[in-house]
Amino acid sequence: MTTPPNPFANVPPPAPLRVVVADDNPVVRAGLTALLTGREDITVVAEAADGRAAYEAAHAHRPDVVLLDVRMPGVDGISALPYLVRIAPVVMLTYSRESEIVQEALRRGAGGYLVHGEFTADQLVAAIHDIREGRPHFTPTAAGALLSQLRENPRPPGMLPDGLGADRSTKLNTNGVGLPHIPPPATSAENLSQLQPDMARSSSGWTGGRPAAPDRSAFQLSARRRRSWTSSPPA
Repeated sequence: MTTPPNPFANVPPPAPLRVVVADDNPVVRAGLTALLTGREDITVVAEAADGRAAYEAAHAHRPDVVLLDVRMPGVDGISALPYLVRIAPVVMLTYSRESEIVQEALRRGAGGYLVHGEFTADQLVAAIHDIREGRPHFTPTAAGALLSQLRENPRPPGMLPDGLGADRSTKLNTNGVGLPHIPPPATSAENLSQLQPDMARSSSGWTGGRPAAPDRSAFQLSARRRRSWTSSPPA
């Protein structure tokens, strides 16, 4: 029996995602570039050692995704972030795990936050594809920071159907016998990280493929004096 020809044999595969890697550590940059360039679906088009170079590379190459470190000399990642998200989705790829930094990065438009040591190579690749499609992606530390923010700044309770969330010490079973109220299960950072695809787009700063307006609030990452990007990035 002769196998019929594949009608799609001549259709070219999808173009690989184009990525800019920004990290002040040359070993980290080289490792990420080697890891991603060895794949068919991703290619690294430029590297950068600070936020200024990252902006210049993103402006020149128009990548699909930017991988951005937090702590870099000169212009740090947090300072460059609001300008980079106007060009492409950005995922923070860093050793910085402080909750305040995670939350500020997300307020400024980051589409995801990955802490080194909390993801595998395959998970990094999946995160790049997710963020390119507008799906936020977080490792457990970043998810924990989001959970902490929600618990520290709760919204007023809304109206829930069928009496859900009512303040009752007991509930009745079918025989009218009181049953002890069981509190909701605790949510861990690891569990929250598994719910990434369903999280609101507004958390990542991207809605419908467009970046949300960045939060221009002052954020000093270090005591190092640096030039301020208040209106437009330096030439």
